[in-house]
Amino acid sequence: MSGYVEIVFNLPVRKTFTYAIPAASRAAVGFRVSAPFGARKLTGLVVAERDSPPEGVALKEIGKVIDSRPVFDERVLSLARWMARMYMCSLGESLSAMIPGGRRESETEELPLDEEPRAYALADQQSAAIRSIVEQGSGSFYLFGVTGSGKTDVFMKVAEEVVSRGRGVIYLVPEISLTHQVVRVFRTHFKDRLAVLHSSLTPSQRLTEWVRVLDGKVDLVIGARSAIFAPFPNLGMIAIDEEHEGSYKSGTTPRYHARQVAMYRASQEGAVLLMGSATPSLEAWHHMREGTITSLRLPDRLSGGAMPSVEVIDMRRHQGPLSGPLIEEIGRTHAEGRQSILFLNRRGFSYLFHCRSCGYEMACTHCSVALTYHKERERMICHYCGRSAAPITVCPQCGSLDVGYSGYGTEGIEEELRRHFPRMVVRRIDTDAVKKKKVLRQALTDFREGRIHVLVGTQMVAKGLNFPGVKLVGIVNADTGFQMPDFRAAERTFSLIVQVSGRAGRSIPDGRVLIQTSRPGAAAIMMAREGRLEEFYSGELEVRRQLGFPPFSRLVRLVVRGKNRQKVMQACAELTREISERLAGAGEVLGPVEAPLSRIAGNYRYHCIIRTTKFSEAHARVSAVLEEHRPPAGVYIEVDVDPQALL
Repeated sequence: MSGYVEIVFNLPVRKTFTYAIPAASRAAVGFRVSAPFGARKLTGLVVAERDSPPEGVALKEIGKVIDSRPVFDERVLSLARWMARMYMCSLGESLSAMIPGGRRESETEELPLDEEPRAYALADQQSAAIRSIVEQGSGSFYLFGVTGSGKTDVFMKVAEEVVSRGRGVIYLVPEISLTHQVVRVFRTHFKDRLAVLHSSLTPSQRLTEWVRVLDGKVDLVIGARSAIFAPFPNLGMIAIDEEHEGSYKSGTTPRYHARQVAMYRASQEGAVLLMGSATPSLEAWHHMREGTITSLRLPDRLSGGAMPSVEVIDMRRHQGPLSGPLIEEIGRTHAEGRQSILFLNRRGFSYLFHCRSCGYEMACTHCSVALTYHKERERMICHYCGRSAAPITVCPQCGSLDVGYSGYGTEGIEEELRRHFPRMVVRRIDTDAVKKKKVLRQALTDFREGRIHVLVGTQMVAKGLNFPGVKLVGIVNADTGFQMPDFRAAERTFSLIVQVSGRAGRSIPDGRVLIQTSRPGAAAIMMAREGRLEEFYSGELEVRRQLGFPPFSRLVRLVVRGKNRQKVMQACAELTREISERLAGAGEVLGPVEAPLSRIAGNYRYHCIIRTTKFSEAHARVSAVLEEHRPPAGVYIEVDVDPQALL
């Protein structure tokens, strides 16, 4: 064993640090160690060994070795190096994002084996898709099919085939809430050779699962975004369910997209990449049209249900959050012994406090967003930084008593339903309601087994959940997506309506969807209602082509933030100038300008956006500028390659 090691830390510093190894230490590549860094002791990751120290440098010794065995290998390290280059961050930041932070291995929660393996006959459309994938053995495929068309069965059969050849499978879902449903299906086939990797496990439990994969004791990993890093010695397939979902993109450094990492891993390791959705992302649709992804169509519902009838309700003719037709339909559905789901994209009771006299709106003092009223806790809460304040009864600006709350969140809808239907069992599912462990799983189990009549929820209820008893789906406000200053707004709205509608009538022929909107004529709403997917995608692609937005260009977004507004503004202007000079024909710079969310958690935010059709060249030049650029003290730069949102 050598006497010196190269270590990286979870810091935005793009270099390694050399330390001496004490005589009795077992530090080597793949181990985590405690090491002195300035006045602090930090957890470092050993990425190289060396026989001699750098010349003329007095080296510090590492402290304790955290692990009893290596927790990453050269394959993981190689992926981390690519991530650091691609997303313009340090190797320490990318490696730390990949490896669970547990200090020791511990027992993981045993998931029940509660079903016998299903014996089922595959439909012709499924068999044809499976044959295409298995015969080719590698490459990128897309299961494009309506909700309920049997995509999970195709994922399962291809996974079984890959495992039978001695190779591992990663199965990604967009939400932790979906892992339990997928595990229930796959556990019957893969037994104890299945591992779960997601953030609701403790760090130590995640480390246990990670090490099992590293040691070759696992055939299938199921998890949300970060499961893409599962360290299979021989990876054969990556499946991405509900590929269109924005949650596959990380919101913190490194801001990776699981789909992008999956494409890289599949090409490097000769694996199959199998994606699926009823509403592919526009990028995936474009790749299917160009032939770089093989499209496999599943046009028919196989679960016994028909596509639901869809009705649009013009809310300009109705008062309150729930229209008369929706209230009537909920009552009728309950009388038939069926269930309803109401979807709303906002948590809380109401989302705007305002003064009717002077127009004052109560906003977070540290963020440029309105506070949301949570009646249950009697607090006004900021959903960006978490700060809260007591509700007020007098306008602080003009002293008027004519103040109130407008807009509705899930809490408000829940209360409204209880008022109309006091004998129905109503349950709310959003991040506030399911903070306690196992609450979400219990609620979904109760709903599946018919003990809940109406489920009210945010994004959680829109993603892939399958409940046979649901006849009615109500979208309380289809307009929230349009209110975002983002070029993907129409795509998100369209996708959301189609996906939420897909929860209705999965096993019955008379499912119904009611869409409440103040913009009934919007193209995204009309086309989603009528199932005109190809027409929507073609039109949206043409708009993107004319505007020069993805997939016809690539974007890199740089957000400059800090507590001093003037300093941040000047730093962003200077950074933009440096990049403009260096780009020289490889792309254009939009900005600098104040970010739409101009202040979050007390930090002022300005941004610039690099748009290019020469990605490799522009990426290299921007990366070079960022390596040399030193922002002033108290100012920070966030890098987002291929951003999903521009807020």
